[in-house]
Amino acid sequence: MLEWLLWLIVFALGICVSVALHEAGHMLTAKAFGMKVRRYFVGFGPKVFSFRRGETEYGLKAIPAGGFCDIAGMTALDEVTPEEAPRAMWRYPVWKRVVVLSAGSITHFIVGFIILYMMAITLGLPNYTERPLVGATDCAAARQDPKTLKLAECGSGDPSPAATAGIREGDEIVGVNGQPVATWTELVTKVRDLRGTNTFLVERDGEQRTVRVDVATVQRTATNSVVGRDDNRVVQVGAVGIAPGGMVQFGGLAAVGGTVTFTGEMFAKTWEGLMRFPEKIPAVVRAIGGAENDPERPISVVGASVIGADAAERGLWEIFILMLAALNFFVGVFNLLPLLPLDGGHIAIALYEKVRDLLRKLRGKAPAGPVDYTRLTGITMVLVLVGGAVVLLTVTADIVNPIRLQ
Repeated sequence: MLEWLLWLIVFALGICVSVALHEAGHMLTAKAFGMKVRRYFVGFGPKVFSFRRGETEYGLKAIPAGGFCDIAGMTALDEVTPEEAPRAMWRYPVWKRVVVLSAGSITHFIVGFIILYMMAITLGLPNYTERPLVGATDCAAARQDPKTLKLAECGSGDPSPAATAGIREGDEIVGVNGQPVATWTELVTKVRDLRGTNTFLVERDGEQRTVRVDVATVQRTATNSVVGRDDNRVVQVGAVGIAPGGMVQFGGLAAVGGTVTFTGEMFAKTWEGLMRFPEKIPAVVRAIGGAENDPERPISVVGASVIGADAAERGLWEIFILMLAALNFFVGVFNLLPLLPLDGGHIAIALYEKVRDLLRKLRGKAPAGPVDYTRLTGITMVLVLVGGAVVLLTVTADIVNPIRLQ
């Protein structure tokens, strides 16, 4: 339990560091453009300590759950001193304001990419494209339970034909009997139809070799079988005694391309998750009521930390690291949504001002000036209340009925 709590704290601190870097992105870009940054603090609540360097106060607050960067004149409504007025953020060109506002999310994306790159050159990246990589080479179990779909225990007479032929963990099977194989599903489909000795084309360390494998004939349930049904059909199929490889290993340079591709996949999954967010809220409410958890329901920082601690305690470092990367991408994308008070809402207003003034210029009119944020107060408060309610629900669910690794 103590180890689990330690990893919970470590994961939570990792999130806090990401948030601190987010605010640092705003601060550094604002300073680079000459805007006045009054304060940069990590955390919320009572001040623990602070110090001043130049015109900026840096500090730490008691609740390490976020942070803020106070830039003078972020909107025209913000009070500024006469000395600050010329350097108020709203006075700067739109493109500079957009850069500063988006810098936090961009920092999250950079942090997420670095995390994935480090993972690529150490543990490898998940095999999300279902490449026919070989994982464990245990045995070709003779039977499979038709109801539970569990394979029988391996006996001395159930060796792994693949291992016997020289196929090893980490190999990639790229062809069977002269026909190319692109995915694990395609490989399994081909092997199920094989009997006797067959040739497999195997790639290892960039080199291809042909091996002859004596395919075992075993009993397996049909491909459309469902766990728990009594009428699942058992058929004879070919098997070579291998499990799919879950991770793809990369060298230093190849890891860049692999990380870029996998980052794109994570962005797509993040956007898909955001679009499905509203329909998953009922699952959060049911979890609070004690119902069985939906593993795809929204989770809070608390829930993410619980899963991260579970993963670390079991040595599942790929899950621990992926959770940190995924959270960075999620926060980065979410913060760019065109809704106040998110950075994306301020970006949308800045772009609106630019387009509006261009249209006014075409009609021979002068710029209209900054948007009046007071007109947006109502909708902003509604969004704040809705967002606060969602946070409260997810945190509550993650405390009373957290999602745990099985």
